[in-house]
Amino acid sequence: MSLDDATQPGPAGPDLRAGAAATRDPEDLRRPPSGQPRFALRAVPSRKLRGAGAAPGDDGDPGPLPRGGRVPSGGGHSDGHAFRTARGRGDRHGPNFAIEVPPDGYAWWYLDVLEADGGHGRALNCIAFIGSVFSPWYRWSGRRDPENNVCLNVATFGRGGRWAMTDRGRGALEQSPDHMRMGPSTLEWRDGALTVHVDERTWPHMIRMRGTITLTPEFVTDVELPLSPDGAHVWRPFAPRARATVALGPHGEWEGHAYLDGNFGTRALEDDFLYWAWGRFPDGDGSLVVYDTERLDGSRLDFSARFGAGGEATVVPVPPRVSLPRSKWALRRDAWADPGHRPRETRAMLGAPFYNRAAIETVIAGRRVEGVHEALDLRRFRQPLMKPLLAMRVPRRP
Repeated sequence: MSLDDATQPGPAGPDLRAGAAATRDPEDLRRPPSGQPRFALRAVPSRKLRGAGAAPGDDGDPGPLPRGGRVPSGGGHSDGHAFRTARGRGDRHGPNFAIEVPPDGYAWWYLDVLEADGGHGRALNCIAFIGSVFSPWYRWSGRRDPENNVCLNVATFGRGGRWAMTDRGRGALEQSPDHMRMGPSTLEWRDGALTVHVDERTWPHMIRMRGTITLTPEFVTDVELPLSPDGAHVWRPFAPRARATVALGPHGEWEGHAYLDGNFGTRALEDDFLYWAWGRFPDGDGSLVVYDTERLDGSRLDFSARFGAGGEATVVPVPPRVSLPRSKWALRRDAWADPGHRPRETRAMLGAPFYNRAAIETVIAGRRVEGVHEALDLRRFRQPLMKPLLAMRVPRRP
């Protein structure tokens, strides 16, 4: 969300099952591609409430994951949350875009790409929102109609980098399980790969940004993590390790290592969180993902997992927390590194008073890794002045 121009690891934890197949199961293939009821997005508690049955549209409660899956507690910070099998959205085998977001809620599908070694230091991130969490227009509307605030945010970095994020009305949204249109841009999940067809106008010069992003997972997981005990916020790591090809002017065509996830919620982020830091790091033949959150009620979730080459997800102790230098907006940036090491920024990406994303290099569990890091300060985002500033960067096309 850029306003720049405007404005110690221990032994591995238990293995958790994560299906490596990137194709849909036969039941999914029998579903009509359009005209079917959508999955209603709702909160699913991280632990079954006594006497509670499965919610409508649930994928089914598979019971305890193999060999437990409890997150190791550390320093009294972790609250015992665990991975669980993805449920409630029909997306155990890949993204399902046919979901219905309730008032005050949100859904987003996020991908990033870092150019491979020997390139020109190019990078990209792309986020498709229903109920755009950082849209001032959604907040000013009272968050009553998420589908009336949808957008595709695309940002490229390096020489000729561009930014596009237009808030659009419900007439711009079309959904089916494998396809979603947001205005002139579309997302398609087919044959185990995601293709984003981008057709947007950049800010501030309104130059047309057209082209494709094709992301091919090395594996697809079937797990998710509740970020709050009541399940109001859920993180779904679809493809923690992937490859992508970007053909998006004026950068030309390039390739890099990539990542794909989704976040889903039934309340505003700022109603439950104060701060979070997140990072994803290709690690040997797998990938390490770290999620640290501070909640409004004073609790926190410190979580780290490694995804192996076959898609298996292993909960591991959270690496020691260290600080990156503050951003040019003086934003706090928590990161992670082995004792005696400090992370460093290798590529600047997005910067705003409340948000920062960058490529960083660090050493975790004895491995030197480079990946994507983000920091989000929701105390700052909550400030009234932030919405008018954002409106200058996020035009509205009702």
